[in-house]
Amino acid sequence: MSSRNVPVLFAASIVVAMAATPLLRAEEEKELGWSDVAEFSWVATSGNSETDTIGFKDTLLHRWEDAAFELNAGGIRAETTTITRSATGDPNNPTVTESKFSEKTAENYYLNGKYGHTISERTFWYASAGWERNEFAGVKNRYSGSGGVGNIWVDKEKMSWRTDYGVTYTDQEDVVDNPMVDSSFAGVRASSTYKQHFGDKTKTTYGNDTILDYNIDETDDRRANMINWVAVGMSDMLALKVSLQWLYDNLPSLELVPFTPAPPATVAVPLDELDTIFTTSLVVNF
Repeated sequence: MSSRNVPVLFAASIVVAMAATPLLRAEEEKELGWSDVAEFSWVATSGNSETDTIGFKDTLLHRWEDAAFELNAGGIRAETTTITRSATGDPNNPTVTESKFSEKTAENYYLNGKYGHTISERTFWYASAGWERNEFAGVKNRYSGSGGVGNIWVDKEKMSWRTDYGVTYTDQEDVVDNPMVDSSFAGVRASSTYKQHFGDKTKTTYGNDTILDYNIDETDDRRANMINWVAVGMSDMLALKVSLQWLYDNLPSLELVPFTPAPPATVAVPLDELDTIFTTSLVVNF
């Protein structure tokens, strides 16, 4: 994805909804006390090819009359096994041997928490902190904190939409160090969450969550995280969910690649700007 597509992506993100953690939910969901929503996904193949992919998400929420605390954790891990066969002995009745080599092909994890408190019926303030790791995108550890205010634009039985905006501070440790970019920086963030319920019998819900981050120390460093999802309820506790996530970084981390002829043996080159993650999962409401 080229840099000229950045305004299109950002504009589309804002039009669809600007996204963040859903601190204050639609009216029918406002039950005080603790609640939890867990998502699980697993795909495995064996035989001529072997793959193993597992994913999980968990949202733990505590709600008071005028405040809410939310803790989110999640991760994806994928492993692929390459099978190499060789034959020896009689060509008409060969002896076949197999060798297997397994390697991780995708892995990322996150943990974040957010506290929000209402100021009025349509406004609130919040504070949040989080950690994430995505080594295949070049990020070994990223710690961040933010604080700001938000607005509740729609809060109806079948639709809710809210946005928030604040300042951030990030400390990032890359797999390959980039001496041209500071590892700690201040920034600004705009985010929102949108949710729409369809029908009473099908219990279908569509959601859009998007976060836009901007590094005020490095103007080329702009990031976006958008998730579109649809969940279909099977019962009061269980639902099937599909989601598509876009992770965009206008100034991606570096990776070391072989250089020919040497020296040097390797050179640092930027990773791709855009990652996409498609997930199908079983959702359990506690």
